[in-house]
This record gives sequence, structure tokens and C-alpha cells, in this order.
Amino acid sequence: MLKDITLGQYFPGSSLVHKLDPRVKFILLFCFITALLMARHPLTYAGVLVYLVSAIAVSRVKPKALMKGLRPMLFIIIFTALLNMFYTPGEPLVSFWVFKISAEGIQRAVFMALRLLMLISATFMLTYTTSPIALSDALARLLSPLAKLRVPVHEFAMMMTIALRFIPTIIEETDKIMSAQKARGADFETGNLFRRAKALIPLLVPLFVSAFRRADDLAVAMECRCYRGGEGRTRLKQLHMTGKDTLTLLGSLLLLSGVTVLGRLGWFLP
Repeated sequence: MLKDITLGQYFPGSSLVHKLDPRVKFILLFCFITALLMARHPLTYAGVLVYLVSAIAVSRVKPKALMKGLRPMLFIIIFTALLNMFYTPGEPLVSFWVFKISAEGIQRAVFMALRLLMLISATFMLTYTTSPIALSDALARLLSPLAKLRVPVHEFAMMMTIALRFIPTIIEETDKIMSAQKARGADFETGNLFRRAKALIPLLVPLFVSAFRRADDLAVAMECRCYRGGEGRTRLKQLHMTGKDTLTLLGSLLLLSGVTVLGRLGWFLP
């Protein structure tokens, strides 16, 4: 299960999505999330879904890799859908104990599950097609106006980059610790939910020790390379907007803006 978590991983490629300016990707992700949250009608959900599927197809990211990343999130998605199905007011179709299932509840459950799936998939697409260094540079450039207000933009971008970079490393370290403890007789797969959670407690101490050791090694390495923050720092690769970036940004903004407007009008649609 731990190996299925692919957040923070980067899959190199030469597709149009890979070549886009990372700043454009950040802006498009923000607009996509806005359009998704504003969707209130099946047509608007269909428009957002078509946009996401088209982006996945153009990026040439294997659907198998995307589904592998979504697998650990299925419990949260199903649990959220069930809550919306049971606790949405409406004329009950089925009623048992304290639970009531209505047509409105089923519709909201389906829409909420689709919303979460598309939200997580879009976030994964950003990390799959953009290297951590490019993400850091893009975030620092987008937030650079805040630096005039003495906001530590570079430090914030650096922390985000380090966090994304070490997610796969920590997952791999956790898997190694679990394998070592299983070889010594530990059981993580039998029993009820509380027993499994209790069995994971012995993992925390060696995992935290390993994480702090890696953090200390990273701090020493950065000091040895004379890292002193973002002031006066230069970049090997400068970000430049091209014609493809501009066309993709304008076309996507036009499409997502139309979906957002339709989402607002969805309040009045039957």
C-alpha cells in the first residue's frame, strides 16, 4: 500500500504538458480547482472532466500510474461519499436505523466522489509532470510580490520543495522498517482497525529518528555549500514564457471560465 503513494514523484517526459512553464501549470491548477468547486450541474462536471482527461492524454502519463496513486485515497473518497449520501436532506427512498437515502443524497455523493477524484488527479498531474526544482522556482516567482512585504517567499518555496522531495524517501524508509519488523514477527495486517493502528506505533520511533537524521544531514550539506537563503541567489535555468505557454494559458482560462460561469448558472438550471 505504501508503494502506491506517488505524490511528489516526477515522471520525466517530453510532452506538451511537461514542457509548459511551471508557473502556467500552477495558475491552471488554481483555475481548475476553482472551476471544479463552482460546478453545480452535470454539464459543468462533464466540462471539467473532459478538460482533465485531455490534459492526462496530452501529458502521456500512464493511467496505471495515476490509478496507483489514487488507490490509497479511495477510503477517504468512499467515506466522504457515504456521509453525503446518508446525511443529505430530501425525500427518503430507503430508510434503515438512523440512515436515510434520498435521490438528492445519491446525486450529491456521486458529485462529491467525482470532485475528490478530479481534485486529487489534477494535483498529481502537477507533480508528475514538473520537477521539484521547477515547482520551487515557479512558486517563488509567483509569490515574489509578497517579498516586498517581508514575506519569506524563497524559504517557503524551499520548504515545499524539500517536503515534496522527501515524501517518496520517507515512504520508502517506512516500507523498509515495516519489512524489518515483519521479519522479527510483527503483525500489521490482522485484527481490527484499532489493533492495526496500535501495531503501527513501534514504527514511529525509528521513522522519526531516520527523518531527523536525514534533516540534519541535509542542513549540514546546505551549509557546506554556503546556502544563505534567497537574497542574491541565481538560478541555473531561468523561466521564460513561450508562445505555446501563452496560447495554452489563454485557451484553458477561457474554457475554465466558461465552466465556472455555467457552474454559477447551475443554481437555476433544473
